[in-house]
Amino acid sequence: MSKLIVTDGKELLDTVELTPERITIGRHPDNSVQLNDRAVSGHHAVIVNIMSESFLEDLDSTNGTLVNGRRIAKHPLSHGDVITLGHHTLKYESDVQVDEDELEKTMILRPGQLAAAAGETLGSVSAAPPPADKPKLGVLTLSSGANAGKQLQLTKALTTVGRPGVQVAAVTRRPDGYYIVHVSGQRNAEQAPPTVNGESISGHARQLSPGDEIHLAGATLTFSLADA
Repeated sequence: MSKLIVTDGKELLDTVELTPERITIGRHPDNSVQLNDRAVSGHHAVIVNIMSESFLEDLDSTNGTLVNGRRIAKHPLSHGDVITLGHHTLKYESDVQVDEDELEKTMILRPGQLAAAAGETLGSVSAAPPPADKPKLGVLTLSSGANAGKQLQLTKALTTVGRPGVQVAAVTRRPDGYYIVHVSGQRNAEQAPPTVNGESISGHARQLSPGDEIHLAGATLTFSLADA
């Protein structure tokens, strides 16, 4: 179980268990964690929880988000990390042990272009236990643009796909299959939310089936299963 210890620099204000998939932090009352601090933006940051791991993203706040004194845009949280927003601190605590071998790099998508398994690592997750029978390997195939046909094998417990700063989703490998969840990205008139077969995946993890068509960050991907 992961949690945030929220203080204002003087007093303990709250202890928040990170059980929902998406937790927003900011000054406005509609946030999951509301901070009464004029230095904090209305919607300042978000924490996305995928399996047993948590990822922090700054939502283009005015004064920025610090982790251990360093300004970040996105950050995979580790036990003991101290998040600073305005005059408040939020300490992240988790009893999850991270397996460094289960890191997967981001698959960056640009309209008409694919850089498979490139970019910065978004984070790490604990390895999902493999099924007893021989597992099928998940594969994402770019089905639009000049690089249509290029593939990324989903060999890790978590693979992030998308365009950092625009839209990012994560595909997680679990004992019963592969799931996709929206991690980050602002919605606007020019950028529709990520979809699977035309249905939005915002806010909820969705299990993938062979033939599913994923539309994300202006690109289209097709999910399939292959022999490992």
